Amino acid sequence: MTLKRLAASFLIAAAALAGVTHWRASTREAAAEAAYPPSGQFVTVDGKRLHYETKGQGPDLVMIHGASGSLRDLTFALRDQLTDRFRVTVVDRPGLGHSDALDETSLLAQARFIKAGVAQLGVTDPVVLGQSYGGAVALAWALDGGPKALVLVGSPSMPWPGKLDIWYRATDNPVGRALAIPLASAFVPDSYVRSAIDAVFAPDPVPPGYDDHLGTALTLRRETLAANVAQVNALRAELVTMEPRYPSLALPVELIHGTADTIVPLDIHSAPLSHLLPNATITVIPGAGHMPHHSHPSLVIAAILRAALR
Repeated sequence: MTLKRLAASFLIAAAALAGVTHWRASTREAAAEAAYPPSGQFVTVDGKRLHYETKGQGPDLVMIHGASGSLRDLTFALRDQLTDRFRVTVVDRPGLGHSDALDETSLLAQARFIKAGVAQLGVTDPVVLGQSYGGAVALAWALDGGPKALVLVGSPSMPWPGKLDIWYRATDNPVGRALAIPLASAFVPDSYVRSAIDAVFAPDPVPPGYDDHLGTALTLRRETLAANVAQVNALRAELVTMEPRYPSLALPVELIHGTADTIVPLDIHSAPLSHLLPNATITVIPGAGHMPHHSHPSLVIAAILRAALR
């Protein structure tokens, strides 16, 4: 076979693979959106839609989910344990769940988008809870002004040593994203997704029914994957600029963190952050992993109540 024919054969094979990949990704995306349609309502901010749910009565509590997730993580169990004492608003962060992606993916842009969206609901002075990456968004919100208090659950807050895992390194450039995201959307098996959820919860068990409620298929949509990797890959550099400003935050901050959290380690994030914030209380949960709002909800609820009263 000549080099020219070999090259032609390779291009035909690559085109066929690309066609199959995008067809399968589109099919899976349509199935995901049919199985997990929007569960709440929408408000529009500068032409972009924010998906939210509001439930309960009382002072306002806004809850922001972490990376690779949606508001469904917070409505699985935690939200409904609070609606007798708070008006709880949970949101899909931009580009995830059913909220539109923003042109700018920064923590501050996300915080301002959420702040403007919930203000349309009359939420102007809330307690803001952020879990994991959502806690970094909550910190950006506080630095920009507005919350009454913060509750940060297993949240990244400080620049960390080393690099992100191979998925984020592979998608930290346009070529990597163009190749990896469609392939992941089309071909990542359910078994891999389940093992990833197990790893996020470890050493705590995944609650029964959590996988089905979360709608993990939504996280494998191409636009969602693209938004998520852009946000996570930019996170460390943003925390570098935020860290010197933390001592200026006078509002009450409740930090909740498990000692066995390997996703966002306690000794790198909440422990040093607690010394930088002038009005912080830290709750350390021995043996808990990255999802204490599921494994130890009573401690998270107690922190929310303290934040609301301080």
